[in-house]
Amino acid sequence: MTEFLLVTTTWPSEAGAIEFAEAATTQHLAACAQVHGPILSRFRWQGQPDQATEWYCHCKTVRARFIELETLVRQLHTYDVPEVVAISVAAGSEQYLAWVATETTREPERPSG
Repeated sequence: MTEFLLVTTTWPSEAGAIEFAEAATTQHLAACAQVHGPILSRFRWQGQPDQATEWYCHCKTVRARFIELETLVRQLHTYDVPEVVAISVAAGSEQYLAWVATETTREPERPSG
């Protein structure tokens, strides 16, 4: 049975989040990637309190594509330790989840020409 995930990551710029969302969907690592922001994040980094303006990117995918999606985050991200958190989807619309499964099992699009 297919396991569905909501994968969340944050980006230091809107352009970076959009670039990631485009790559994730074009490569069929996610059926949908939503960019939200800006948000204010407060955290501790290297033992010190810090904050940053960031943009969320939420990806709808399947567990089988998680490692590739995480690898894409690491390839495109500027942070030393980017957020990559996957939450299992307990339930969802049967038609929507079928669409997610279909979109994440397609081959990546290749440029024509």
